[in-house]
Amino acid sequence: MDTRYDFGAETGERIVYVRPVAVADLPEEIQAQAAGLTQLYALCDANGARLALVKDRWMAFALARENEVQAVNVH
Repeated sequence: MDTRYDFGAETGERIVYVRPVAVADLPEEIQAQAAGLTQLYALCDANGARLALVKDRWMAFALARENEVQAVNVH
């Protein structure tokens, strides 16, 4: 988490959406890196594009704060 990501700078969008993602629904190379987890959390832009995957909801919100964006939970 040492690399800053410019979430939505080109559109001025300062919101990301956090939603749970089943590891089984992800590509095999990502599943292999999931270390036995069954669920990850995705940070997505307003268009639904996945910007990042993290291991828990707390980390998703922390990553958003680090990058100075507002995170919104999606059910």
